Amino acid sequence: QVQLVESGGGLVQAGGSLRLSCAASIRTFNTYAMGWFRQAPGKEREFVAAINWSGGSTYYTDSVKGRFTISRDNAKNTVYLQMNSLKPEDTAVYYCAAKRAYSDYVPTVNYDYWGQGTQVTVSS
Repeated sequence: QVQLVESGGGLVQAGGSLRLSCAASIRTFNTYAMGWFRQAPGKEREFVAAINWSGGSTYYTDSVKGRFTISRDNAKNTVYLQMNSLKPEDTAVYYCAAKRAYSDYVPTVNYDYWGQGTQVTVSS
């Protein structure tokens, strides 16, 4: 049974930083690409960042480029999202997801497993 468990969310002032973690109970974790998504109230879930199986390639949505960094530690079955210079518009529930197939990183339908999410709130 695959489980993804996010942690590290919380309340932070604008300009602050948070580091999200996602621990995966996947035996073959190093064969999965991992993504971070977010969903604000009343909005659809949107792509934030993704990283390929080795960590050698990363992808970001334009609004977080230069502020967020995705990384992974395959020895610990964990993916991270370092979020700096946070803005109130970054407020959302953040989800990590895993996908096996060589498909586009952006669409949510391409991901096989999802975590339960962690709340990030940025105050102005």
